[in-house]
Amino acid sequence: MRIIKLSSAWLGPEEEQAVNRVFANQALNMGFETKMFEEELASFFNKKGSFVSCVHSCTAALQLALQCDGIKPGDEVLVPTCTFVATFQAISAVGAKPIPCDIDLDDVFISLCDAKVRLTSKTRAIVPVLFAGCSTKIHKIYQFAEENNLKVVEDAAHSFGDDSIADRLGTVCFSFDAIKNITCSDGGAVLTTDITLNERIKDARLLGVLGDTAARFAGKRSWDFDVVEQGWRLHMNNLCAAIGRAQLAKFPQIRTRRQDIAARYMNAFRDIKCLRMLPINAKTAVPHIFPVIVEDGMRDALKEFLLENGVETGIQYKPNHLLSYFNLGYQLPNAMKVYESILSIPLHPLLSADDVSYIIDSIKKFFK
Repeated sequence: MRIIKLSSAWLGPEEEQAVNRVFANQALNMGFETKMFEEELASFFNKKGSFVSCVHSCTAALQLALQCDGIKPGDEVLVPTCTFVATFQAISAVGAKPIPCDIDLDDVFISLCDAKVRLTSKTRAIVPVLFAGCSTKIHKIYQFAEENNLKVVEDAAHSFGDDSIADRLGTVCFSFDAIKNITCSDGGAVLTTDITLNERIKDARLLGVLGDTAARFAGKRSWDFDVVEQGWRLHMNNLCAAIGRAQLAKFPQIRTRRQDIAARYMNAFRDIKCLRMLPINAKTAVPHIFPVIVEDGMRDALKEFLLENGVETGIQYKPNHLLSYFNLGYQLPNAMKVYESILSIPLHPLLSADDVSYIIDSIKKFFK
């Protein structure tokens, strides 16, 4: 039986040609391709005065953005518990303490009511997660941050291509891993309007070697250099960047396909009483996943039914406050309600129109 996959990258001859180009030049490490990818991304975002630093992953992007924006060991960072553990690990990697916050039931966005309860004299930043591409409340995050003198670092791993990101004043981190909206095989990026922050990130991603990015982009290496703070080996190499450039070139098709599939789902499921969808704007957002809330305790039965009928699904994500390393001993009830009822169904460019129809028909059949 054929299985319709939950997620998949769309790779073809364009990516193969890009990789062969790097092989032919015998320049695998960070250099020209990475430089061009950063420039093309900055142009893509169409954000005046914006800067892009490409790194090894979104986890690395978050870690470097926090560290280089002044988050230090002992600081506390507010973060929604419903996110992949990478968000929490990025915070703890800089020595800060991730403070799990509850979510709003309608969109799985961080609850500002709960975030206010978690504020202490040690709170220095907030990391909102644009879960499934939902960003309708992001302006409230910036207002909350301004009122409480907090840094904002957005986890936009699910949101590459969202039109609203060009209007942001904070720091935004993206994922380019194997199944995201565009892929580099592995990769991530930091988008910021702060030139000083951008320069610090570029140094920190290369072991803290001052000015090494400029040297490598010029085809050179820094031999006589200085290091003034902790750095990491978290840069993006030319191979990954070349794949990313090929993906970015065909992103208009990827965007259209993802939005069309999401729109079909939203239209097909709107009348199913036990199935609730998140408020994803399928015209401006480019959703990475399509989660539904399955009510009346039927989530696991639906998951099993779909698998029996050849449709792979996922549960994204286990709340981080349930993990031993990040458990601070308090309850987050909304997160638990969502965790017990959320189910992600397939959403990726390789889905055919017939695949989408089959998924819709299978779900409707379950609820008959």
